[in-house]
Amino acid sequence: MQEQCDVLAAPGAAMMGNQEVMQESLFLPTSDGSAQLHVRHIYAANPGPAVLMVHGAIANARTFYSEKGKGLGPWLAARGFDVYIMDLRGRGASLPKLARGARHGQTETIVDDIPLVLGDIARRRGDDVAVHCVGHSWGGVLISSTLARHPAWAKRVASCAYLATKRRIGVWNLRRIGTIELFWSSLASAMCLVFGYLPALRFGIGADDESVKSLRQSQLWVRSRRWRDSDDGFDYAAALANGGLPPTLYLAGSKDPVLGHPEDVARFIQESGPHRHHLQLLGTVAGLSREYGHVDMLTHAAAESEVYPFVEAWLSNA
Repeated sequence: MQEQCDVLAAPGAAMMGNQEVMQESLFLPTSDGSAQLHVRHIYAANPGPAVLMVHGAIANARTFYSEKGKGLGPWLAARGFDVYIMDLRGRGASLPKLARGARHGQTETIVDDIPLVLGDIARRRGDDVAVHCVGHSWGGVLISSTLARHPAWAKRVASCAYLATKRRIGVWNLRRIGTIELFWSSLASAMCLVFGYLPALRFGIGADDESVKSLRQSQLWVRSRRWRDSDDGFDYAAALANGGLPPTLYLAGSKDPVLGHPEDVARFIQESGPHRHHLQLLGTVAGLSREYGHVDMLTHAAAESEVYPFVEAWLSNA
């Protein structure tokens, strides 16, 4: 495996508060040599603890950042964190882009890719620097699955913070019927048969595309009570039954009817085994100015002052 990563372009800079925040794109070759993972590195002078951020399904790293310095990633970097935001295989700026014939899925992400990026962060920063993980939606499932498979990394990660993360969708309402039953389970599968992957970006149904295997594996998990890998049968819940996850913050939008419903977030906490955790509802009941949904907890203008500080406080005090 190639140890070195390449820099795409000279870092860009944006002023955030009193610190100049820099951005650069790194590329890490996957263990099988079939792809290069793009990692957006966002940092200020004298960066402190490292943070790995992982996006969810039909999305990419832009969930957490923009070139102009908007988003949770730059916001944390301006406050001293050394931020690394990965694009999953085929997504965002990772190479090659998804196309017919792509064979990878979430197993490869869990077994190989997230550990690869964690390893590169450790190589860059050293073993004495704390590493935290942040995930949005399905990204949190991928992180917890990785830590279940790799206990050594679970011990190395200081804390996690998940925004709108669930695994199994147990709630039933009209939005579930349209989003999960009609689109995710039926239409998306039909589109994969036609195109060889899910072209969500082309049809405006997501920020990025999804491989056939990733779609199939996530379809299984959102319906099944069993948290097992479809490739080799690895039982993630059993691996965490006696503990193992680091302290984890779970943020749930009070206006998230399906993709991160608070009841399903709570279910994910329970199946993740005993670990120190806190579930925070994002809405007026918590004294916030609005009821937050699945995406606007990251993108709404008020999120910088109402949502982001929950993440910073948790990472800083874990």
